[in-house]
Amino acid sequence: MRGSVWLGAMAAALMGGLAVPAAQAGERPVVVELFTSEGCSSCPPADAVLSELARSRPDVLPLAFHITYWDRLGWPDPFSLRAATDRQRDYAAMLGLDSIYTPQMVVDGRADVIGSDRDGVLAALRHAAAALPPPVALHLVRAAGAVTLEVGEGTRAQQGTVLLVGYDTAHRTAVARGENAGRMLTESNVVRSLVHVADWHGARLSVQAAPQAGEKLAAILQAPDGRVLGAARLD
Repeated sequence: MRGSVWLGAMAAALMGGLAVPAAQAGERPVVVELFTSEGCSSCPPADAVLSELARSRPDVLPLAFHITYWDRLGWPDPFSLRAATDRQRDYAAMLGLDSIYTPQMVVDGRADVIGSDRDGVLAALRHAAAALPPPVALHLVRAAGAVTLEVGEGTRAQQGTVLLVGYDTAHRTAVARGENAGRMLTESNVVRSLVHVADWHGARLSVQAAPQAGEKLAAILQAPDGRVLGAARLD
């Protein structure tokens, strides 16, 4: 299913892989969110793009959100989350989209791209990286059965939501029914949990959260209009 497409400044497609130098100290990764489903036949190419980003782009935080509305269409996705569907609907409102669709990628909370459009995704990433505002410091520490999130100081005018994301590095699923029946799907950075930890109003903040489902953890600080203000990950 297709929807509105962000038309950023297009540049020549990269030759070969997506590898870039590691992010410099003080920088934060560009957040890429793929809304996908194992029941959608258009989604595996987008899953492959996200997997390539996960393998070769240390400057990107790629996350696969498996939505729920495909579950009734022949194959119940074992990784589908109501929180993923709710997040995609929130993006539709923030970005002024008429509908939601799969596979959709949202780049840094502001750009809507068809997830299987590799060149479009690369262009959106270049645009987002060039326009990154000074990041708000965000740090995660896991100890004593809890996760501590430290948020740095911003400006008095800034505010946002602190989100904790749990995700698994990789999954392989044999799909028995639906549009992808008979296929073995390989998926990366599969989101298993999404929790609203705190609201942030520009001042330094330290908050604890219970451990969440997922092999790895990431945190996102997001403004009310969707802009990502800070992001960090913890293996």
